[in-house]
Amino acid sequence: MRFFLGLPIAGIITVGLFLWMKFLISSEMELNKDDEKFRIDINPKIEELTIRQRDVKAERAKDVKPPPPPPQIEKQKANQPKEGIANIAGAIPDFEAPQLNRGGVNFNVSDRDAQPLVRIPPMYPPRAAERGTEGSCRMVFDVSPIGKPYNISADCTSSVFTRAATRSVEKWKYNAKIVDGNAVARSGVATTLTFKLAD
Repeated sequence: MRFFLGLPIAGIITVGLFLWMKFLISSEMELNKDDEKFRIDINPKIEELTIRQRDVKAERAKDVKPPPPPPQIEKQKANQPKEGIANIAGAIPDFEAPQLNRGGVNFNVSDRDAQPLVRIPPMYPPRAAERGTEGSCRMVFDVSPIGKPYNISADCTSSVFTRAATRSVEKWKYNAKIVDGNAVARSGVATTLTFKLAD
């Protein structure tokens, strides 16, 4: 019973609410004439602006007078001397040319004996230094035309010095002996090497 009695009441209420909502919606959708100024256009029309251009004209350049040309300097020309050089500086004195006797001049190099250039001192033998042995060697050798000693012989007070003395003389250098302008061998050159310990 209650269901059938409440059904018409619910229908009346529903229809009333529908009419009331329609009224509210229609009243809200109407815009006032004053609100038209707040409308937003999606594609607004762009107004063309007129740009004022300022007339800029270059002033006419003032006439500038060019500077005056530099003064011309006259080139001075040297005057050619009229007098001869002999009158100004004096004449060259006369003299007699010396008489050269070609037969009395000799251009050959004078003869000379072998002369030492480089002499390297011998190394002190370690065995002799350890024993405190001192001595000397009389060296006799020949000098080749190129100034190198050869045929070296050593006469030492102790045989421990022979090898060191011979090696030292082999490193020496001489000016070769000159005979009639030619380098020749020199034989029988003798010298003495002394081996002495430092204090």
